[in-house]
Amino acid sequence: MLLDQETENEIAYELCQLLGRAILPVSGSDGPGAPGTTFGTAFFYSELVGATDDGEVVHEWLLTASATTRTPYGEIGLRPSLTEPAEAAAEPIVLPDFADRWLHLPEIGLAAMPTGGLHGHAEDGGWSWRTQQVTDAVAAPADAVARVGAEPGSAFVLALGLGDDGSRPLEAVIERVARAGGEVRVTTELPSGYVGAPVFGVEALDGELSLRCLGLLLPSEGGGHPVATFDRIRSALAAATAE
Repeated sequence: MLLDQETENEIAYELCQLLGRAILPVSGSDGPGAPGTTFGTAFFYSELVGATDDGEVVHEWLLTASATTRTPYGEIGLRPSLTEPAEAAAEPIVLPDFADRWLHLPEIGLAAMPTGGLHGHAEDGGWSWRTQQVTDAVAAPADAVARVGAEPGSAFVLALGLGDDGSRPLEAVIERVARAGGEVRVTTELPSGYVGAPVFGVEALDGELSLRCLGLLLPSEGGGHPVATFDRIRSALAAATAE
């Protein structure tokens, strides 16, 4: 669905308010003090896996593109708005053996990290996370992904860019998404730091606009970016955790 510019701008602004605290910067290098070789965005995803008499059973993951996690050493940045108290965000979380910290799903280019270790890190440091998550209700179901067609529609990428000074500013960019060659793609190449970021699309349901997270941005290919869509993410996570 292609929206007018004013509506697109309104949605991009609202997206920052609703899910700006869902995303974290990730970077990788060859070791402590070495220059960064990979930069990306990761986001919190809460997956509904069942229900009991006590309520819903939810697994929380940190998701990104596998390409951002293959280095020997990595860091997950801490933004002030995501921690309580905010000053706990002074230092990033440093992770030796970075690639081994993730569940890699190479068939879709995804890396997933259970967030128990992140919450344990916060508890050890005397602070707590204050995040938003892409929930199952926001993540696009298979039928919504299937409705992405060959005609470009409005899309929104919520990412942490990479400034010349190494800063990681929050950015919501308006792009186009379309189906090409059997895959969903963002049609233009995006700046460094965007790989792994959540990609959102819109459609009209019951006369109202519905914003859904289609998936996450994979590395550029052919002038645009393939999207690892949530129909495949759900299936791959279910298969991996059932083993």
